[in-house]
Amino acid sequence: MTSSELWTRATADRYDAEEAEASSAAVLGPTLAFLAELAGDGRALEFAIGTGRVGVPLRERGVPVVGVELSEHMAAVLRRKIDEDALPVVIGDMATTVVPGGFTLVYLVYNTITNLLTQEEQVECFRNAARHLEPGGRFVIELGVPPLRLLPPGQVAVPFDVSQRHIGFDTFDLVEQMLVSHHFTRDGDDGHYRRENSRHRYAWPAELDLMARLAGLELERRVADWDGSAFTQDSTKHVSVWRKPAQEA
Repeated sequence: MTSSELWTRATADRYDAEEAEASSAAVLGPTLAFLAELAGDGRALEFAIGTGRVGVPLRERGVPVVGVELSEHMAAVLRRKIDEDALPVVIGDMATTVVPGGFTLVYLVYNTITNLLTQEEQVECFRNAARHLEPGGRFVIELGVPPLRLLPPGQVAVPFDVSQRHIGFDTFDLVEQMLVSHHFTRDGDDGHYRRENSRHRYAWPAELDLMARLAGLELERRVADWDGSAFTQDSTKHVSVWRKPAQEA
């Protein structure tokens, strides 16, 4: 078991409603096209598949998908959408859980690698991806770039959403390379707000590249989003692709 925090039943049951915008066709379309192209005629393995926001529609596109998910509650929500034969899910963590067979694609979306709270576990996640990849296969991660440039001296918090129904901000521990994501979400119309927070270990693109090298993977490309736009110093996130070298003839 890794240091990742578990999703509760209540959080899992409301996850899809709260992430409805991220599950829309407009948002998911480029993601699915990007992943389907990399998977080709092979199988895809999603680490931390959750409720199947990406895995289920990718399977519906014809890509065979297998999932790994730490939270049984999140997997139970996924199972309401698609049966085990169509999309198998193994309960376990993404750093050590082994799934039978080989894959042309392993992917990890929506900042989920930060759920592993130590550098050692994140390195093991890369090694686990490499373990599952066939020669020439790819490992894909979607991850935000830490907004540390927005922190003036003495400030430790950066807001990322201020809306009528939700207030969200991150607080940073720059020594431990940790952040805590704080959420205040309005429940109903009685003025009550639900407070939640979660811990994450952020990592820079260069650090991820070193993790990939330790796992025997090579950086193939890095873009700013699923649409393939260029990654620059002003990009707020990246989609990175590492390739497992093909076997020598």
